[in-house]
Amino acid sequence: MKRLLGTVICVLLLSSCTGTGVLNALASTSGYQPALNLIYDEGRDLRADIYQPDGAKAAPVVVYFGGGRWTTGDKQDYEFVGEALASQGFVVVIPNLRFYPDVKFPAFVEDAARAVKWTRSVIGRYGADPDKLFVMGHSSGAHIASILALNDRYLKEVGGTRRWLRGMIGLAGPYDFMPITDPDLRDIFGPPEKFDESQPIRFVDGENPPLLLMHGEDDEVVWIKNTRNLAQAVRRAGGVAETVYYPELAHTRIIGVLGAPLRGFADVLQQIAQFVNKYAYTDRTSKPSDIKTTPLR
Repeated sequence: MKRLLGTVICVLLLSSCTGTGVLNALASTSGYQPALNLIYDEGRDLRADIYQPDGAKAAPVVVYFGGGRWTTGDKQDYEFVGEALASQGFVVVIPNLRFYPDVKFPAFVEDAARAVKWTRSVIGRYGADPDKLFVMGHSSGAHIASILALNDRYLKEVGGTRRWLRGMIGLAGPYDFMPITDPDLRDIFGPPEKFDESQPIRFVDGENPPLLLMHGEDDEVVWIKNTRNLAQAVRRAGGVAETVYYPELAHTRIIGVLGAPLRGFADVLQQIAQFVNKYAYTDRTSKPSDIKTTPLR
């Protein structure tokens, strides 16, 4: 019965945004306290939700950016992600960003940098340690998180640095997607002479915080070469990039398995928790690892 339920939800995830509503409805409401619709950028009316585990004290904090091709996505769609990460003892911040067509690149990355700055300033009130801060994203959200980790420009513009970040976690992210041919993407990231600035791989310098890059080999939306190419570039430059590959996971399912009814199908949550605990409490450097794992069921 549980497998059947998981299959039904996966179909919903692949067919529409309804799946996130199902996962949110099935998320546990115990073990954490939500603080919703907190303003982090008053001038732009940008808000964030915080999920605080019960009894959290000096806990790691994960700022999560959702996917949606840089055009859609709302923090309320990711309650199941907040619950999943909070269940591991992490304080979770899920901010809204502005998207195309209201803005173009790099406005949404600049919003993300402001959300990180705000998180550092307030998160101590919610049982987290601002010096144990990670950024995480799925799909276009992973692109945004990776730019913050690889290009120091955006955090410097808000008075910070990449040293604010203990690590970055990317699920099925586009990091190396030139040439840009789709008309909407050309408009989002244009003009053409600026396309390079949108490519996280172009900013690899070996000084990045540790990266955990995860991808499903059944992904037909964002090609897995994005993760492989970025990991190889970071390692060649002397930086840390850990990778986890799932032979049977597609683009939406790699984030869907964080939902309570699907959590037993792959160890994505466990891999994330292991990475966060490793770099929140230990040295920021480690030998890179390359893991090819299989679903749990």
